Amino acid sequence: MDKTNVQELQDVVIRFSGDSGDGMQLTGTLFSDTSALLGNGISTFPDYPAEIRAPQGTVAGVSGFQVHFGDHRELNPGDYCDVLVAMNPAALKANRKWLKKGATVIIDGDSLTEEHLKKAGFTTLDPIAELGLEEYNVVIPDITTMTKEALASTGLDNKAVVKCKNMFALGICFYIYNRPEDHARKYLDSKFAKKNPAIAEANKMAIDAGYNYAANTHQFANTYTIAPAKLEKGTYRSISGNIATAWGLCAAAEKAGLPLFCGSYPITPATVILEELAKRKDLGVKTVQAEDEIAGICTAIGAAYAGNFAVTTTSGPGLSLKSEALGLAVMTELPLVVVDVQRGGPSTGLPTKTEQSDLAQALYGRNGECPVIVIASSSPSDCFHYAFEAGRLAMEHMTPVVLLSDGFIANGSEPWRIPSMKDYPTINPPIVNDAPEGGFMPYVRNEKLVRGWAFPGKPGLEHRVGGLEKDSIKGTISTDPANHQKMVDTRAAKVAKVVDDIPVQTVYGDAEGDLLVVGWGGTRGHLQTAVDELRKEGKRVSHCHFNYINPLPHGVREIFSKFRKIVVCELNEGQFANYLRQNFQEFHYEQYNKCEGQPFTVVELKQKFESLLK
Repeated sequence: MDKTNVQELQDVVIRFSGDSGDGMQLTGTLFSDTSALLGNGISTFPDYPAEIRAPQGTVAGVSGFQVHFGDHRELNPGDYCDVLVAMNPAALKANRKWLKKGATVIIDGDSLTEEHLKKAGFTTLDPIAELGLEEYNVVIPDITTMTKEALASTGLDNKAVVKCKNMFALGICFYIYNRPEDHARKYLDSKFAKKNPAIAEANKMAIDAGYNYAANTHQFANTYTIAPAKLEKGTYRSISGNIATAWGLCAAAEKAGLPLFCGSYPITPATVILEELAKRKDLGVKTVQAEDEIAGICTAIGAAYAGNFAVTTTSGPGLSLKSEALGLAVMTELPLVVVDVQRGGPSTGLPTKTEQSDLAQALYGRNGECPVIVIASSSPSDCFHYAFEAGRLAMEHMTPVVLLSDGFIANGSEPWRIPSMKDYPTINPPIVNDAPEGGFMPYVRNEKLVRGWAFPGKPGLEHRVGGLEKDSIKGTISTDPANHQKMVDTRAAKVAKVVDDIPVQTVYGDAEGDLLVVGWGGTRGHLQTAVDELRKEGKRVSHCHFNYINPLPHGVREIFSKFRKIVVCELNEGQFANYLRQNFQEFHYEQYNKCEGQPFTVVELKQKFESLLK
């Protein structure tokens, strides 16, 4: 079908929203994957309700998926949306605040009943007027009715037919933005064709029906195209942070020549890492779904002692439960990676929402003087790199590493350039295969203060490890005061020496200026976009983002000294700002903090930075 009034855009934000059972996550994923296959830059933000199953039709039960796609690399999923697809009044109400001025709103007309409006908290029968949407492009197709009509010949029951209405909405969006249906159709075939081909065909028919509705009714004056992004040459795929983390851990095991073991307990939002690793038996990965968080980390410590690259995955509440055993790994000086996918707290808190409030726990949340390496991922795709780095540092320095991710980047996705493993370094753990003259002493150290790693079952390398303090050479139990002081100092110095094995800190933008924006972890995309926009306006603003946190890299003091003001932005109440104050006391730090379970918006960041520049 020939299209007129086709306009080319640089970028678009679409937000799909509806009840938890409306399939919005799948709809958004299929649209974003299709856009990625066309070469667009993408960044996604799945926004799950915190309740397991909130009452249907209520605002608390709204599930959303936002995708930002464009003709360049997208660093964040966008603040506000150009198109809102709302499958019911609750979705419309929950997402009204995220609409750009003049945005298109597509809402299922069949859902605008008195019952649904009342459930959503509307006080009138006119949600458009009540929400002040008169100046928006509001389109109200009867999506449910038209889906039923399109699938009347399939013989499916009413419940199965209605479940296809999300694909009708997807078809509308495919038409508006000139997206092909091929990927979605192939996905449906692979998911349903063998077990239930009728469901696959029904969903494909629903996509066609939505596409044809948009094409034939002239409800949309224009359609749009978005050119492919100019990305570095290579093979790309769309990847989420959790899957990238799992694959990075597999890569570290391969480069170390050791089997990967993961002992974990399922917890939102980290469970997908365990699930993904469980699929990799072809790579020699072993996984144990333990009965609790403590068992998860203890099985991993045992696996490390036995000669495995050991991993455990969790979120904030689980990290607190693992703290005593993490101290055991510090005392025994065994390599271990603890992945903490942060979520809103404290306690059970906001299980499906994002936050950066576990930093202090990662740094200090153990009894005794108990230092560990702490690093953080900052985007879905670089979760691969920092998972690899966590494995490298743990195994080469014989100490636990806490890798901090968060719900935003763990569930979000973006294009990832698949690396060649020849570009990644070999990991060289200090494995001891033969007993030295005079016998094996487990706490004899090399120039990096790293002890040898002797696996059980090798004659002459017999030794004991445990939670009691060790003699500084023999590894036997020691309560000698001077020995304890020496071991405390040594464990701290060993972690501090890691600074020579990580990259020097860099600054994005000019090396000096009026304002330095400092962040860490998953906030990078929003911070960098805000800085980019201010720099285009001629502002002297730069960005310094941290992935290595303990120890902090070389070069930080030199960077900080060249800016008139420093503002530290984080999704907590100032934990990294306080950490910087401890380490670099000579500087004054402004703060911008947020604890709403949501990422920063570029708009609010720019407002803060502009106020500081005044």
